[in-house]
Amino acid sequence: MTDGWLVVIDPQNIFASPESPWGSPFFEEAMQNIRRLAARFGERVLVTRWMPTADRSTSWGEYFAAWPFADQPPTDRLFDLVPAAASLSVHPTLDLPTFGKWGGELEAIVGRGASVVLAGVSTDCCVLSTALAAADAGARLTVATDACAGSTAENHAAALHVMGLYPPQIALATTAEILA
Repeated sequence: MTDGWLVVIDPQNIFASPESPWGSPFFEEAMQNIRRLAARFGERVLVTRWMPTADRSTSWGEYFAAWPFADQPPTDRLFDLVPAAASLSVHPTLDLPTFGKWGGELEAIVGRGASVVLAGVSTDCCVLSTALAAADAGARLTVATDACAGSTAENHAAALHVMGLYPPQIALATTAEILA
């Protein structure tokens, strides 16, 4: 069993489906590594979901105007976990209307100053937003570089580059390196 927690960011249909404007072409490859990691973390796996429940009177109103396909009820199948993610965790999903998932709810589950491995989608949005907030909060993070999927290869690389600028709070490692 690996120490700490594995937090899997938003493995949902909206980010996995090739028909979705937000679908990552690297999702399936990342999901294979996520499953390998989850097998080692056992009951210390938490899965998050992005939900379209943000207040439309804020800048989220303009966001949903720009992305109307995502302005659906939270019960829409777009927001369901992909089948391969449904059994990753014994814990309920942490559903939040924000890009970044780090905050009081997540910290209460994994613990203050916890060691956390981040994986999921998209590297260049929700993973990046989560990582930077977690680093500020004092978590010890490792981003599983090959268990994250970006919107494009270039955006994935750029996000990893940015997160790599935050040692020692954020470390970058492959799935094989984490499991070794």
